[in-house]
Amino acid sequence: MIRIGLTGGIGSGKSVVAEFFRLCGIPVYDCDREAKRLMVESSEIRNGIIAIFGEGSYQDRQLNRPHIAGIAFQHPELLSKLNGIVHPEVRKDYYQWCDKQNADLVVIESAILFDSGLYLHVDKVVVVTAQEAIRIQRVMQRDHSSESLIKDRMRNQMAESERIQRSDFVINNDNTHPIIPQLTEIIAQCKLLA
Repeated sequence: MIRIGLTGGIGSGKSVVAEFFRLCGIPVYDCDREAKRLMVESSEIRNGIIAIFGEGSYQDRQLNRPHIAGIAFQHPELLSKLNGIVHPEVRKDYYQWCDKQNADLVVIESAILFDSGLYLHVDKVVVVTAQEAIRIQRVMQRDHSSESLIKDRMRNQMAESERIQRSDFVINNDNTHPIIPQLTEIIAQCKLLA
């Protein structure tokens, strides 16, 4: 089994590419969605979060995101502790998920593939990229956010150039290069390794 890491900055179209992988019959593990699930279902994560952020971290057995975000983003050391609790559990869940797949190729989708160390657990990395202006426009339409807020979020992410440099494959999602031929070529190359 070849494990492919799929990443990209905000507004790059990473989720669109993940959906194309699914349509090609390739299983995709969505890190963001699964981390949110684990933060509710895993007693280990829940106990760790409560120890750091207090009893107000959960309301009606659901994660109290505003409470945690309000503390974590003002105290980077607590955000680091939160990641130290969540990321190992996501990795464990990802490996359990991989063991259940009957496929030559699997994909793990993560915006923070490099930051979280998940890139160490894949065979190949695919980055989805687009010019900053296109990415900003997409996020403004999707999230109804201001341009300055989006630029702030982009500054907190890994630089696009570094993400590209560290990846094995690049999908240019700039509205002029069709995604499917790029993806088809990547799948073909990865299948040769399987």
